[in-house]
Amino acid sequence: MEIDTSVVAKAKSWTNAPYDANTRQEVEQMIANGGEALQDAFYKDLDFGTGGLRGIMGAGSNRINRYTLGMATQGLSNYLKQQFPAQQVKVAIAHDCRNNSKYFAREVARVFAANEIEVYLYEDLRPTPALSFAVRHLECHSGIVITASHNPPEYNGYKVYWSDGGQLVPPHDKAVIEEVRKVSIGDVQFEGKAERVHSIGLELDNAYLEEVKKLSLNDTGKENLRIVFTPIHGTSITLLPQALANAGFTQVNIIEEQSTPDGNFPTVASPNPEEAEALSLAVERAEETDADLVIGTDPDADRVGIAVRNLEGRMELLNGNQAATALLHYLLEQHQAKGRLTGNEFIAKTIVTTDLIDRIAAAFKVPCPNCLTGFKWIAELIREREGHLTFIGGGEESYGYMIGDFVRDKDAIASSMMLAEVAAFAKAKGKSFMQYLIDIYVKYGFYKEALVSITRKGKSGAEEISRMMEGYRKNPPTVLGGEKVIQLYDYKARTSVNLANGLESEIALPASNVIQFITDKGSKITARPSGTEPKIKFYFSVNATLQDAGDFTRVSDALEARIERLKADLS
Repeated sequence: MEIDTSVVAKAKSWTNAPYDANTRQEVEQMIANGGEALQDAFYKDLDFGTGGLRGIMGAGSNRINRYTLGMATQGLSNYLKQQFPAQQVKVAIAHDCRNNSKYFAREVARVFAANEIEVYLYEDLRPTPALSFAVRHLECHSGIVITASHNPPEYNGYKVYWSDGGQLVPPHDKAVIEEVRKVSIGDVQFEGKAERVHSIGLELDNAYLEEVKKLSLNDTGKENLRIVFTPIHGTSITLLPQALANAGFTQVNIIEEQSTPDGNFPTVASPNPEEAEALSLAVERAEETDADLVIGTDPDADRVGIAVRNLEGRMELLNGNQAATALLHYLLEQHQAKGRLTGNEFIAKTIVTTDLIDRIAAAFKVPCPNCLTGFKWIAELIREREGHLTFIGGGEESYGYMIGDFVRDKDAIASSMMLAEVAAFAKAKGKSFMQYLIDIYVKYGFYKEALVSITRKGKSGAEEISRMMEGYRKNPPTVLGGEKVIQLYDYKARTSVNLANGLESEIALPASNVIQFITDKGSKITARPSGTEPKIKFYFSVNATLQDAGDFTRVSDALEARIERLKADLS
């Protein structure tokens, strides 16, 4: 494989001071070997995606290491001091269970401290939502979580939060990157004063857990709900058991084999609750113990997956759209029952999340703005409406949900507690969680979704994904699965096109590399490159009327067949 000369030149710059001996040796070996490893490590600098910096750990400008994080932190420090020139800048930092996360968190803290920034560093691993909470609670100007969320063990990352507790959005995201790109490795101040770094822990935990407890809307049946919980070796073990206990759930069976934080994730192929294998031990335990609900969270505890009893009585994994539908319906239902819907409330979701939620919100006369993928956009909606509209809850199909506004990111701790409350509420009425969901389908329409992810690694993979997206833009399909494509939404061009008459309209959202096709039968197909992984994702959504619960299986099978036809045509 022929390597670009600029890649080799960049790599050679890493074989001298100030890079440490181990880094120099690793890079020298890569240069000697050449090939794809060298190309991928240096062909670009890490960029902020939907979740900040994220990449494979190791030496290189396209890798997560002390130096790339140091430069990111130096650039962020410079930007914070520009934005808050007359203030003592404060930053909160947390880290997850991954290999090197604690080390990276402390290195980042030292860089901030060297820039005369006061740092509030969690004493040990904590969930991502705890960091978002800490930023607001401590009135910090920014926050950092060292995590790669649900990525494989070789990854790590750097999520950046602004003073509102949400992840960076324009103009701050691009402005921070511009500052980072101005930084050379010699500019990074690595040696900060220890007295500028303040340890935080139990006091913040208790304050956060108190806010979670306040979210509860109904105590009915909690003591009778049997829960199996797995943190999948991640951070939720630090707070979720206590959150469930505080809410009144007394029958919680923790999977001990997965309860110890471990960045190697030894019992699973991937620590992603979106994948069935990650929850297999918990589902097996639930079958053995006749449990009602399985809860599994990802390493940094911002995503949660659940399994419930299906109509045949067996445990079945729900996808993020199903869980979000049940959760947001429950929130609206309970708020209405308590007289809390005054006309000044709203919920929110992303453009790839089920449109069933829009229908439910409309029935409750509650606005449901749609935003781009990534919870930072939901946080931005809250910030824009703060002071005159109350946020009830929001969700996205990738297993992320948020209730209330004291955290401004996906929150698996609060979401797990509230999903358990939905299950307890349904059980007290003689129904399962699945039956509660089917009742929603009967009332509002049966929507079924599916996701296909295609991985394409490295520079060549990124180029292939780019070609795929451009192909859809230039030559959109006219028929998918036997259904006529009638509308094209190109979020990159920010235009919606009626394919029958060519009429265009503007999409009132920031530009994003997403394409959607709408068919004459109401199906929605979305193509979107991932912002955090080397993948392109295809989202499928179909819907039909469900007359009664007894017809659920037949209609479900028919919708599944429609999805399979759409998949076949798109491929």
